[in-house]
Amino acid sequence: MTIHLDVWLYGPVAQYAGEASQGSYAQLDVEMPEGCTLGDLVGQLEIPAEERGITFVNGSLAALPGLDVDLSMVLHDGDRVGISHNKSMWPFQYRFGAQLTPELKESFRQREDRGIHHAYTKSDEKS
Repeated sequence: MTIHLDVWLYGPVAQYAGEASQGSYAQLDVEMPEGCTLGDLVGQLEIPAEERGITFVNGSLAALPGLDVDLSMVLHDGDRVGISHNKSMWPFQYRFGAQLTPELKESFRQREDRGIHHAYTKSDEKS
């Protein structure tokens, strides 16, 4: 049995949609086997891990650059998946916050910093 996914690629990752790419975005209707994961989808589209940034599944934030806890998420028929390039900006629709997937929420809960950063680059450690 197969499922159908509504996949949107934003920024430079749109190139992985081939002829469906509109330059800055692409929309694909993807057929996958039932029980597939988001990791399976990313693999089928051949999107390199280092290029994948913010990911949404059905409007819920599923991954951020360097925090790809979504790869084992099982996808379902009719799911809408949005994948942005790691250099893409936060979508303006979510300027006041976004719903998190249970997987991402748990990942934040387990982190010492709870996912809150004031800077996103490593500072030099002083001995």
